[in-house]
Amino acid sequence: MAHRIPRGLLAGATATVALLMTAASASATGTAPAALGPQARVFMVNPVQSSGDQTLTDAKDAADAVPATAYAIVALRNLDGSGGLSGRWASVRSDTGASAQVAEAASYNRHDDQFEQVMAYFWVNEAQEYLQGLGFGSELPGANDRVQPVRINQWGADNSFFTDKKAEIRFGKGGVDDAEDAEVVVHEYGHAVHNAQVPGFGTSLEAGSIGEAFGDYLAVAVGEHAVARYGWPLKTDVACVADWDSVMYSDAPHCLRRIDSDKTYADRVGEVHADGEIWSRALFDIRTALGARVADRIIVNAQFGFAPDTSFAAAANTTVATAQKMYGKSAADAVCAAFQARGIPGVA
Repeated sequence: MAHRIPRGLLAGATATVALLMTAASASATGTAPAALGPQARVFMVNPVQSSGDQTLTDAKDAADAVPATAYAIVALRNLDGSGGLSGRWASVRSDTGASAQVAEAASYNRHDDQFEQVMAYFWVNEAQEYLQGLGFGSELPGANDRVQPVRINQWGADNSFFTDKKAEIRFGKGGVDDAEDAEVVVHEYGHAVHNAQVPGFGTSLEAGSIGEAFGDYLAVAVGEHAVARYGWPLKTDVACVADWDSVMYSDAPHCLRRIDSDKTYADRVGEVHADGEIWSRALFDIRTALGARVADRIIVNAQFGFAPDTSFAAAANTTVATAQKMYGKSAADAVCAAFQARGIPGVA
């Protein structure tokens, strides 16, 4: 049966291309890949994260609600040549207003409905490229290595979800439109990855919690990777998820959720987003102990062995066994210690 996996606990003046290029150059540091081929204007993850300004608000999608330095010019990769936002890893199949055109993608800003379309395409593609870079789809099995259908502003509430009915992601609107925040985009893509690895994943409370946790964790991982890849600024706590989307319903410093909470298994409340913070903290600790690349190869590869209704204990032991197989005892010990620190019973 199709099921929806909601995102959170809470429903929760056009510049010239020359100006955009100037703003992007001024706001970025380090050495970034050249934006060759078709170009687009996107947020550097999200405006709060890149600016550190916790006073930013939605202001009804006003273009001047965020600074020009929140944007960057990037390459749109893996397009199919149709002129629209469709390519190897993502396809924006329905939207509100006119469909975005690749030829205009560097001119849209957040006041334009097409901006969210561009954000969704870029960040879904970025997430799959990140997984490909870890070896998924080459030396390791592919993890949602297909065209991911995306619908923008088709859900009339401040929420987004992945549905296994059509294996598509639907982004909502209201407050900050969800696809304006890269971490919301990648969180939902995390659900699509899980479902591709284990069809129907999330049929128990603990499996659903793991799904929410992985979505949050992947959002942080892909965002942090992009910051390093493009030389973008990072001026908020990396463990905070969706700083921009949550400005309308959280106190400053704004966060939808965190992946570094002190929650343990004893703190479960029976709600997937809240209980997911137990699992995401374990993943974050694995990342700290083993480094991003090793940790993420283990974490994602282990998920192929999860059952749709897995428990925390079963999933944790599968992840430990995957670490042992891929990298040996020291890695397995680090993974085991991360889950034991969360008080998950039966982890050995």
